[in-house]
Formats: sequence, structure tokens, C-alpha cells
Amino acid sequence: MKKYLSLVLGVLMLHASGYAPLANETPKEKVKRAMLAAEVKTSVANLGTGVSSRVRVLLHDKTKYHGHIIEITNEYFVVADAKTGATAPIAYPEVKGIKGNNLSSGAKIGVGVAIAAAVATVIAVIVGRDGRDNDRAQDSPCRLSGVTTPCPPGCVCTQ
Repeated sequence: MKKYLSLVLGVLMLHASGYAPLANETPKEKVKRAMLAAEVKTSVANLGTGVSSRVRVLLHDKTKYHGHIIEITNEYFVVADAKTGATAPIAYPEVKGIKGNNLSSGAKIGVGVAIAAAVATVIAVIVGRDGRDNDRAQDSPCRLSGVTTPCPPGCVCTQ
């Protein structure tokens, strides 16, 4: 009985020691971990779900996941492995780092609006130049009609 009791006590102590780093965290470390979890949650939400939302996730316990996000909740997100298709729910506070490689729909809309604005600006500049050139041409001394003196060099005079 003593051997059994000492074995159980040893296992419980080892199990409890696994939580020691979290219990020994300073308030500053807790705040930093909470801020990181919030950033991860925002990043995951921006990436979205589906095959195009590929991610590489590194957890605090050095576990790595490579795949795409298939589900997002308030508490965790689910990554499907790229090769095997196996899924793994990952809580936001467990994540040490995450990298994704797709643009969110908001970013795609922003890029489209920026391109459209650039094209509109170029068109406005071109149209504005043409209008100013025509106005200058009408006021130019080169547009003389009924001139009896020789036409100045570089001008077109009409009779």
C-alpha cells in the first residue's frame, strides 16, 4: 500500500509541477500573454477560414502546426493539417506565434479601392491637361486669323 500511495503522490507532484510556470508568472508576464492572445485572435479573424487561409502556428510548448483554419470561435480556432487533414483545436493563449499568408476580404477591398483611386487620379490629370492645353492654344498668338504679316515661326496662321 505504501508503494502505491507513494507512486500516486509522485505522479500528482509531477503533474502539479507542470503548472508551476503559469502560477509563477508575474503580473507583467500575465498581461503580456493576454495581449499576445488578443493579437492572435485578431490575426486569426483577419485570416478567415478555408483552404486559402494557410497558417503556421507555434505554441508555447514548442508544438508546431501547419495547415489551414477551418473554424474560429471566441475561445479557440481549429487548424486542419496540410498533409494529413487531421484537425487540432488551439486556444488563443496557447499560441506563441502565428504566420498566415492570405489577404483578408477587407484588405482585398482596400487594395481595389486604392487602385481605382489611382486610375481616377491619372484620368483626371490627363483630362485636365488636355483642357488647359486647348485654352492656351486659343489664347496663343500662334492662332491668328486674318494676319497679313508673315506668320511667326512655329505658328499656324489661317487667312
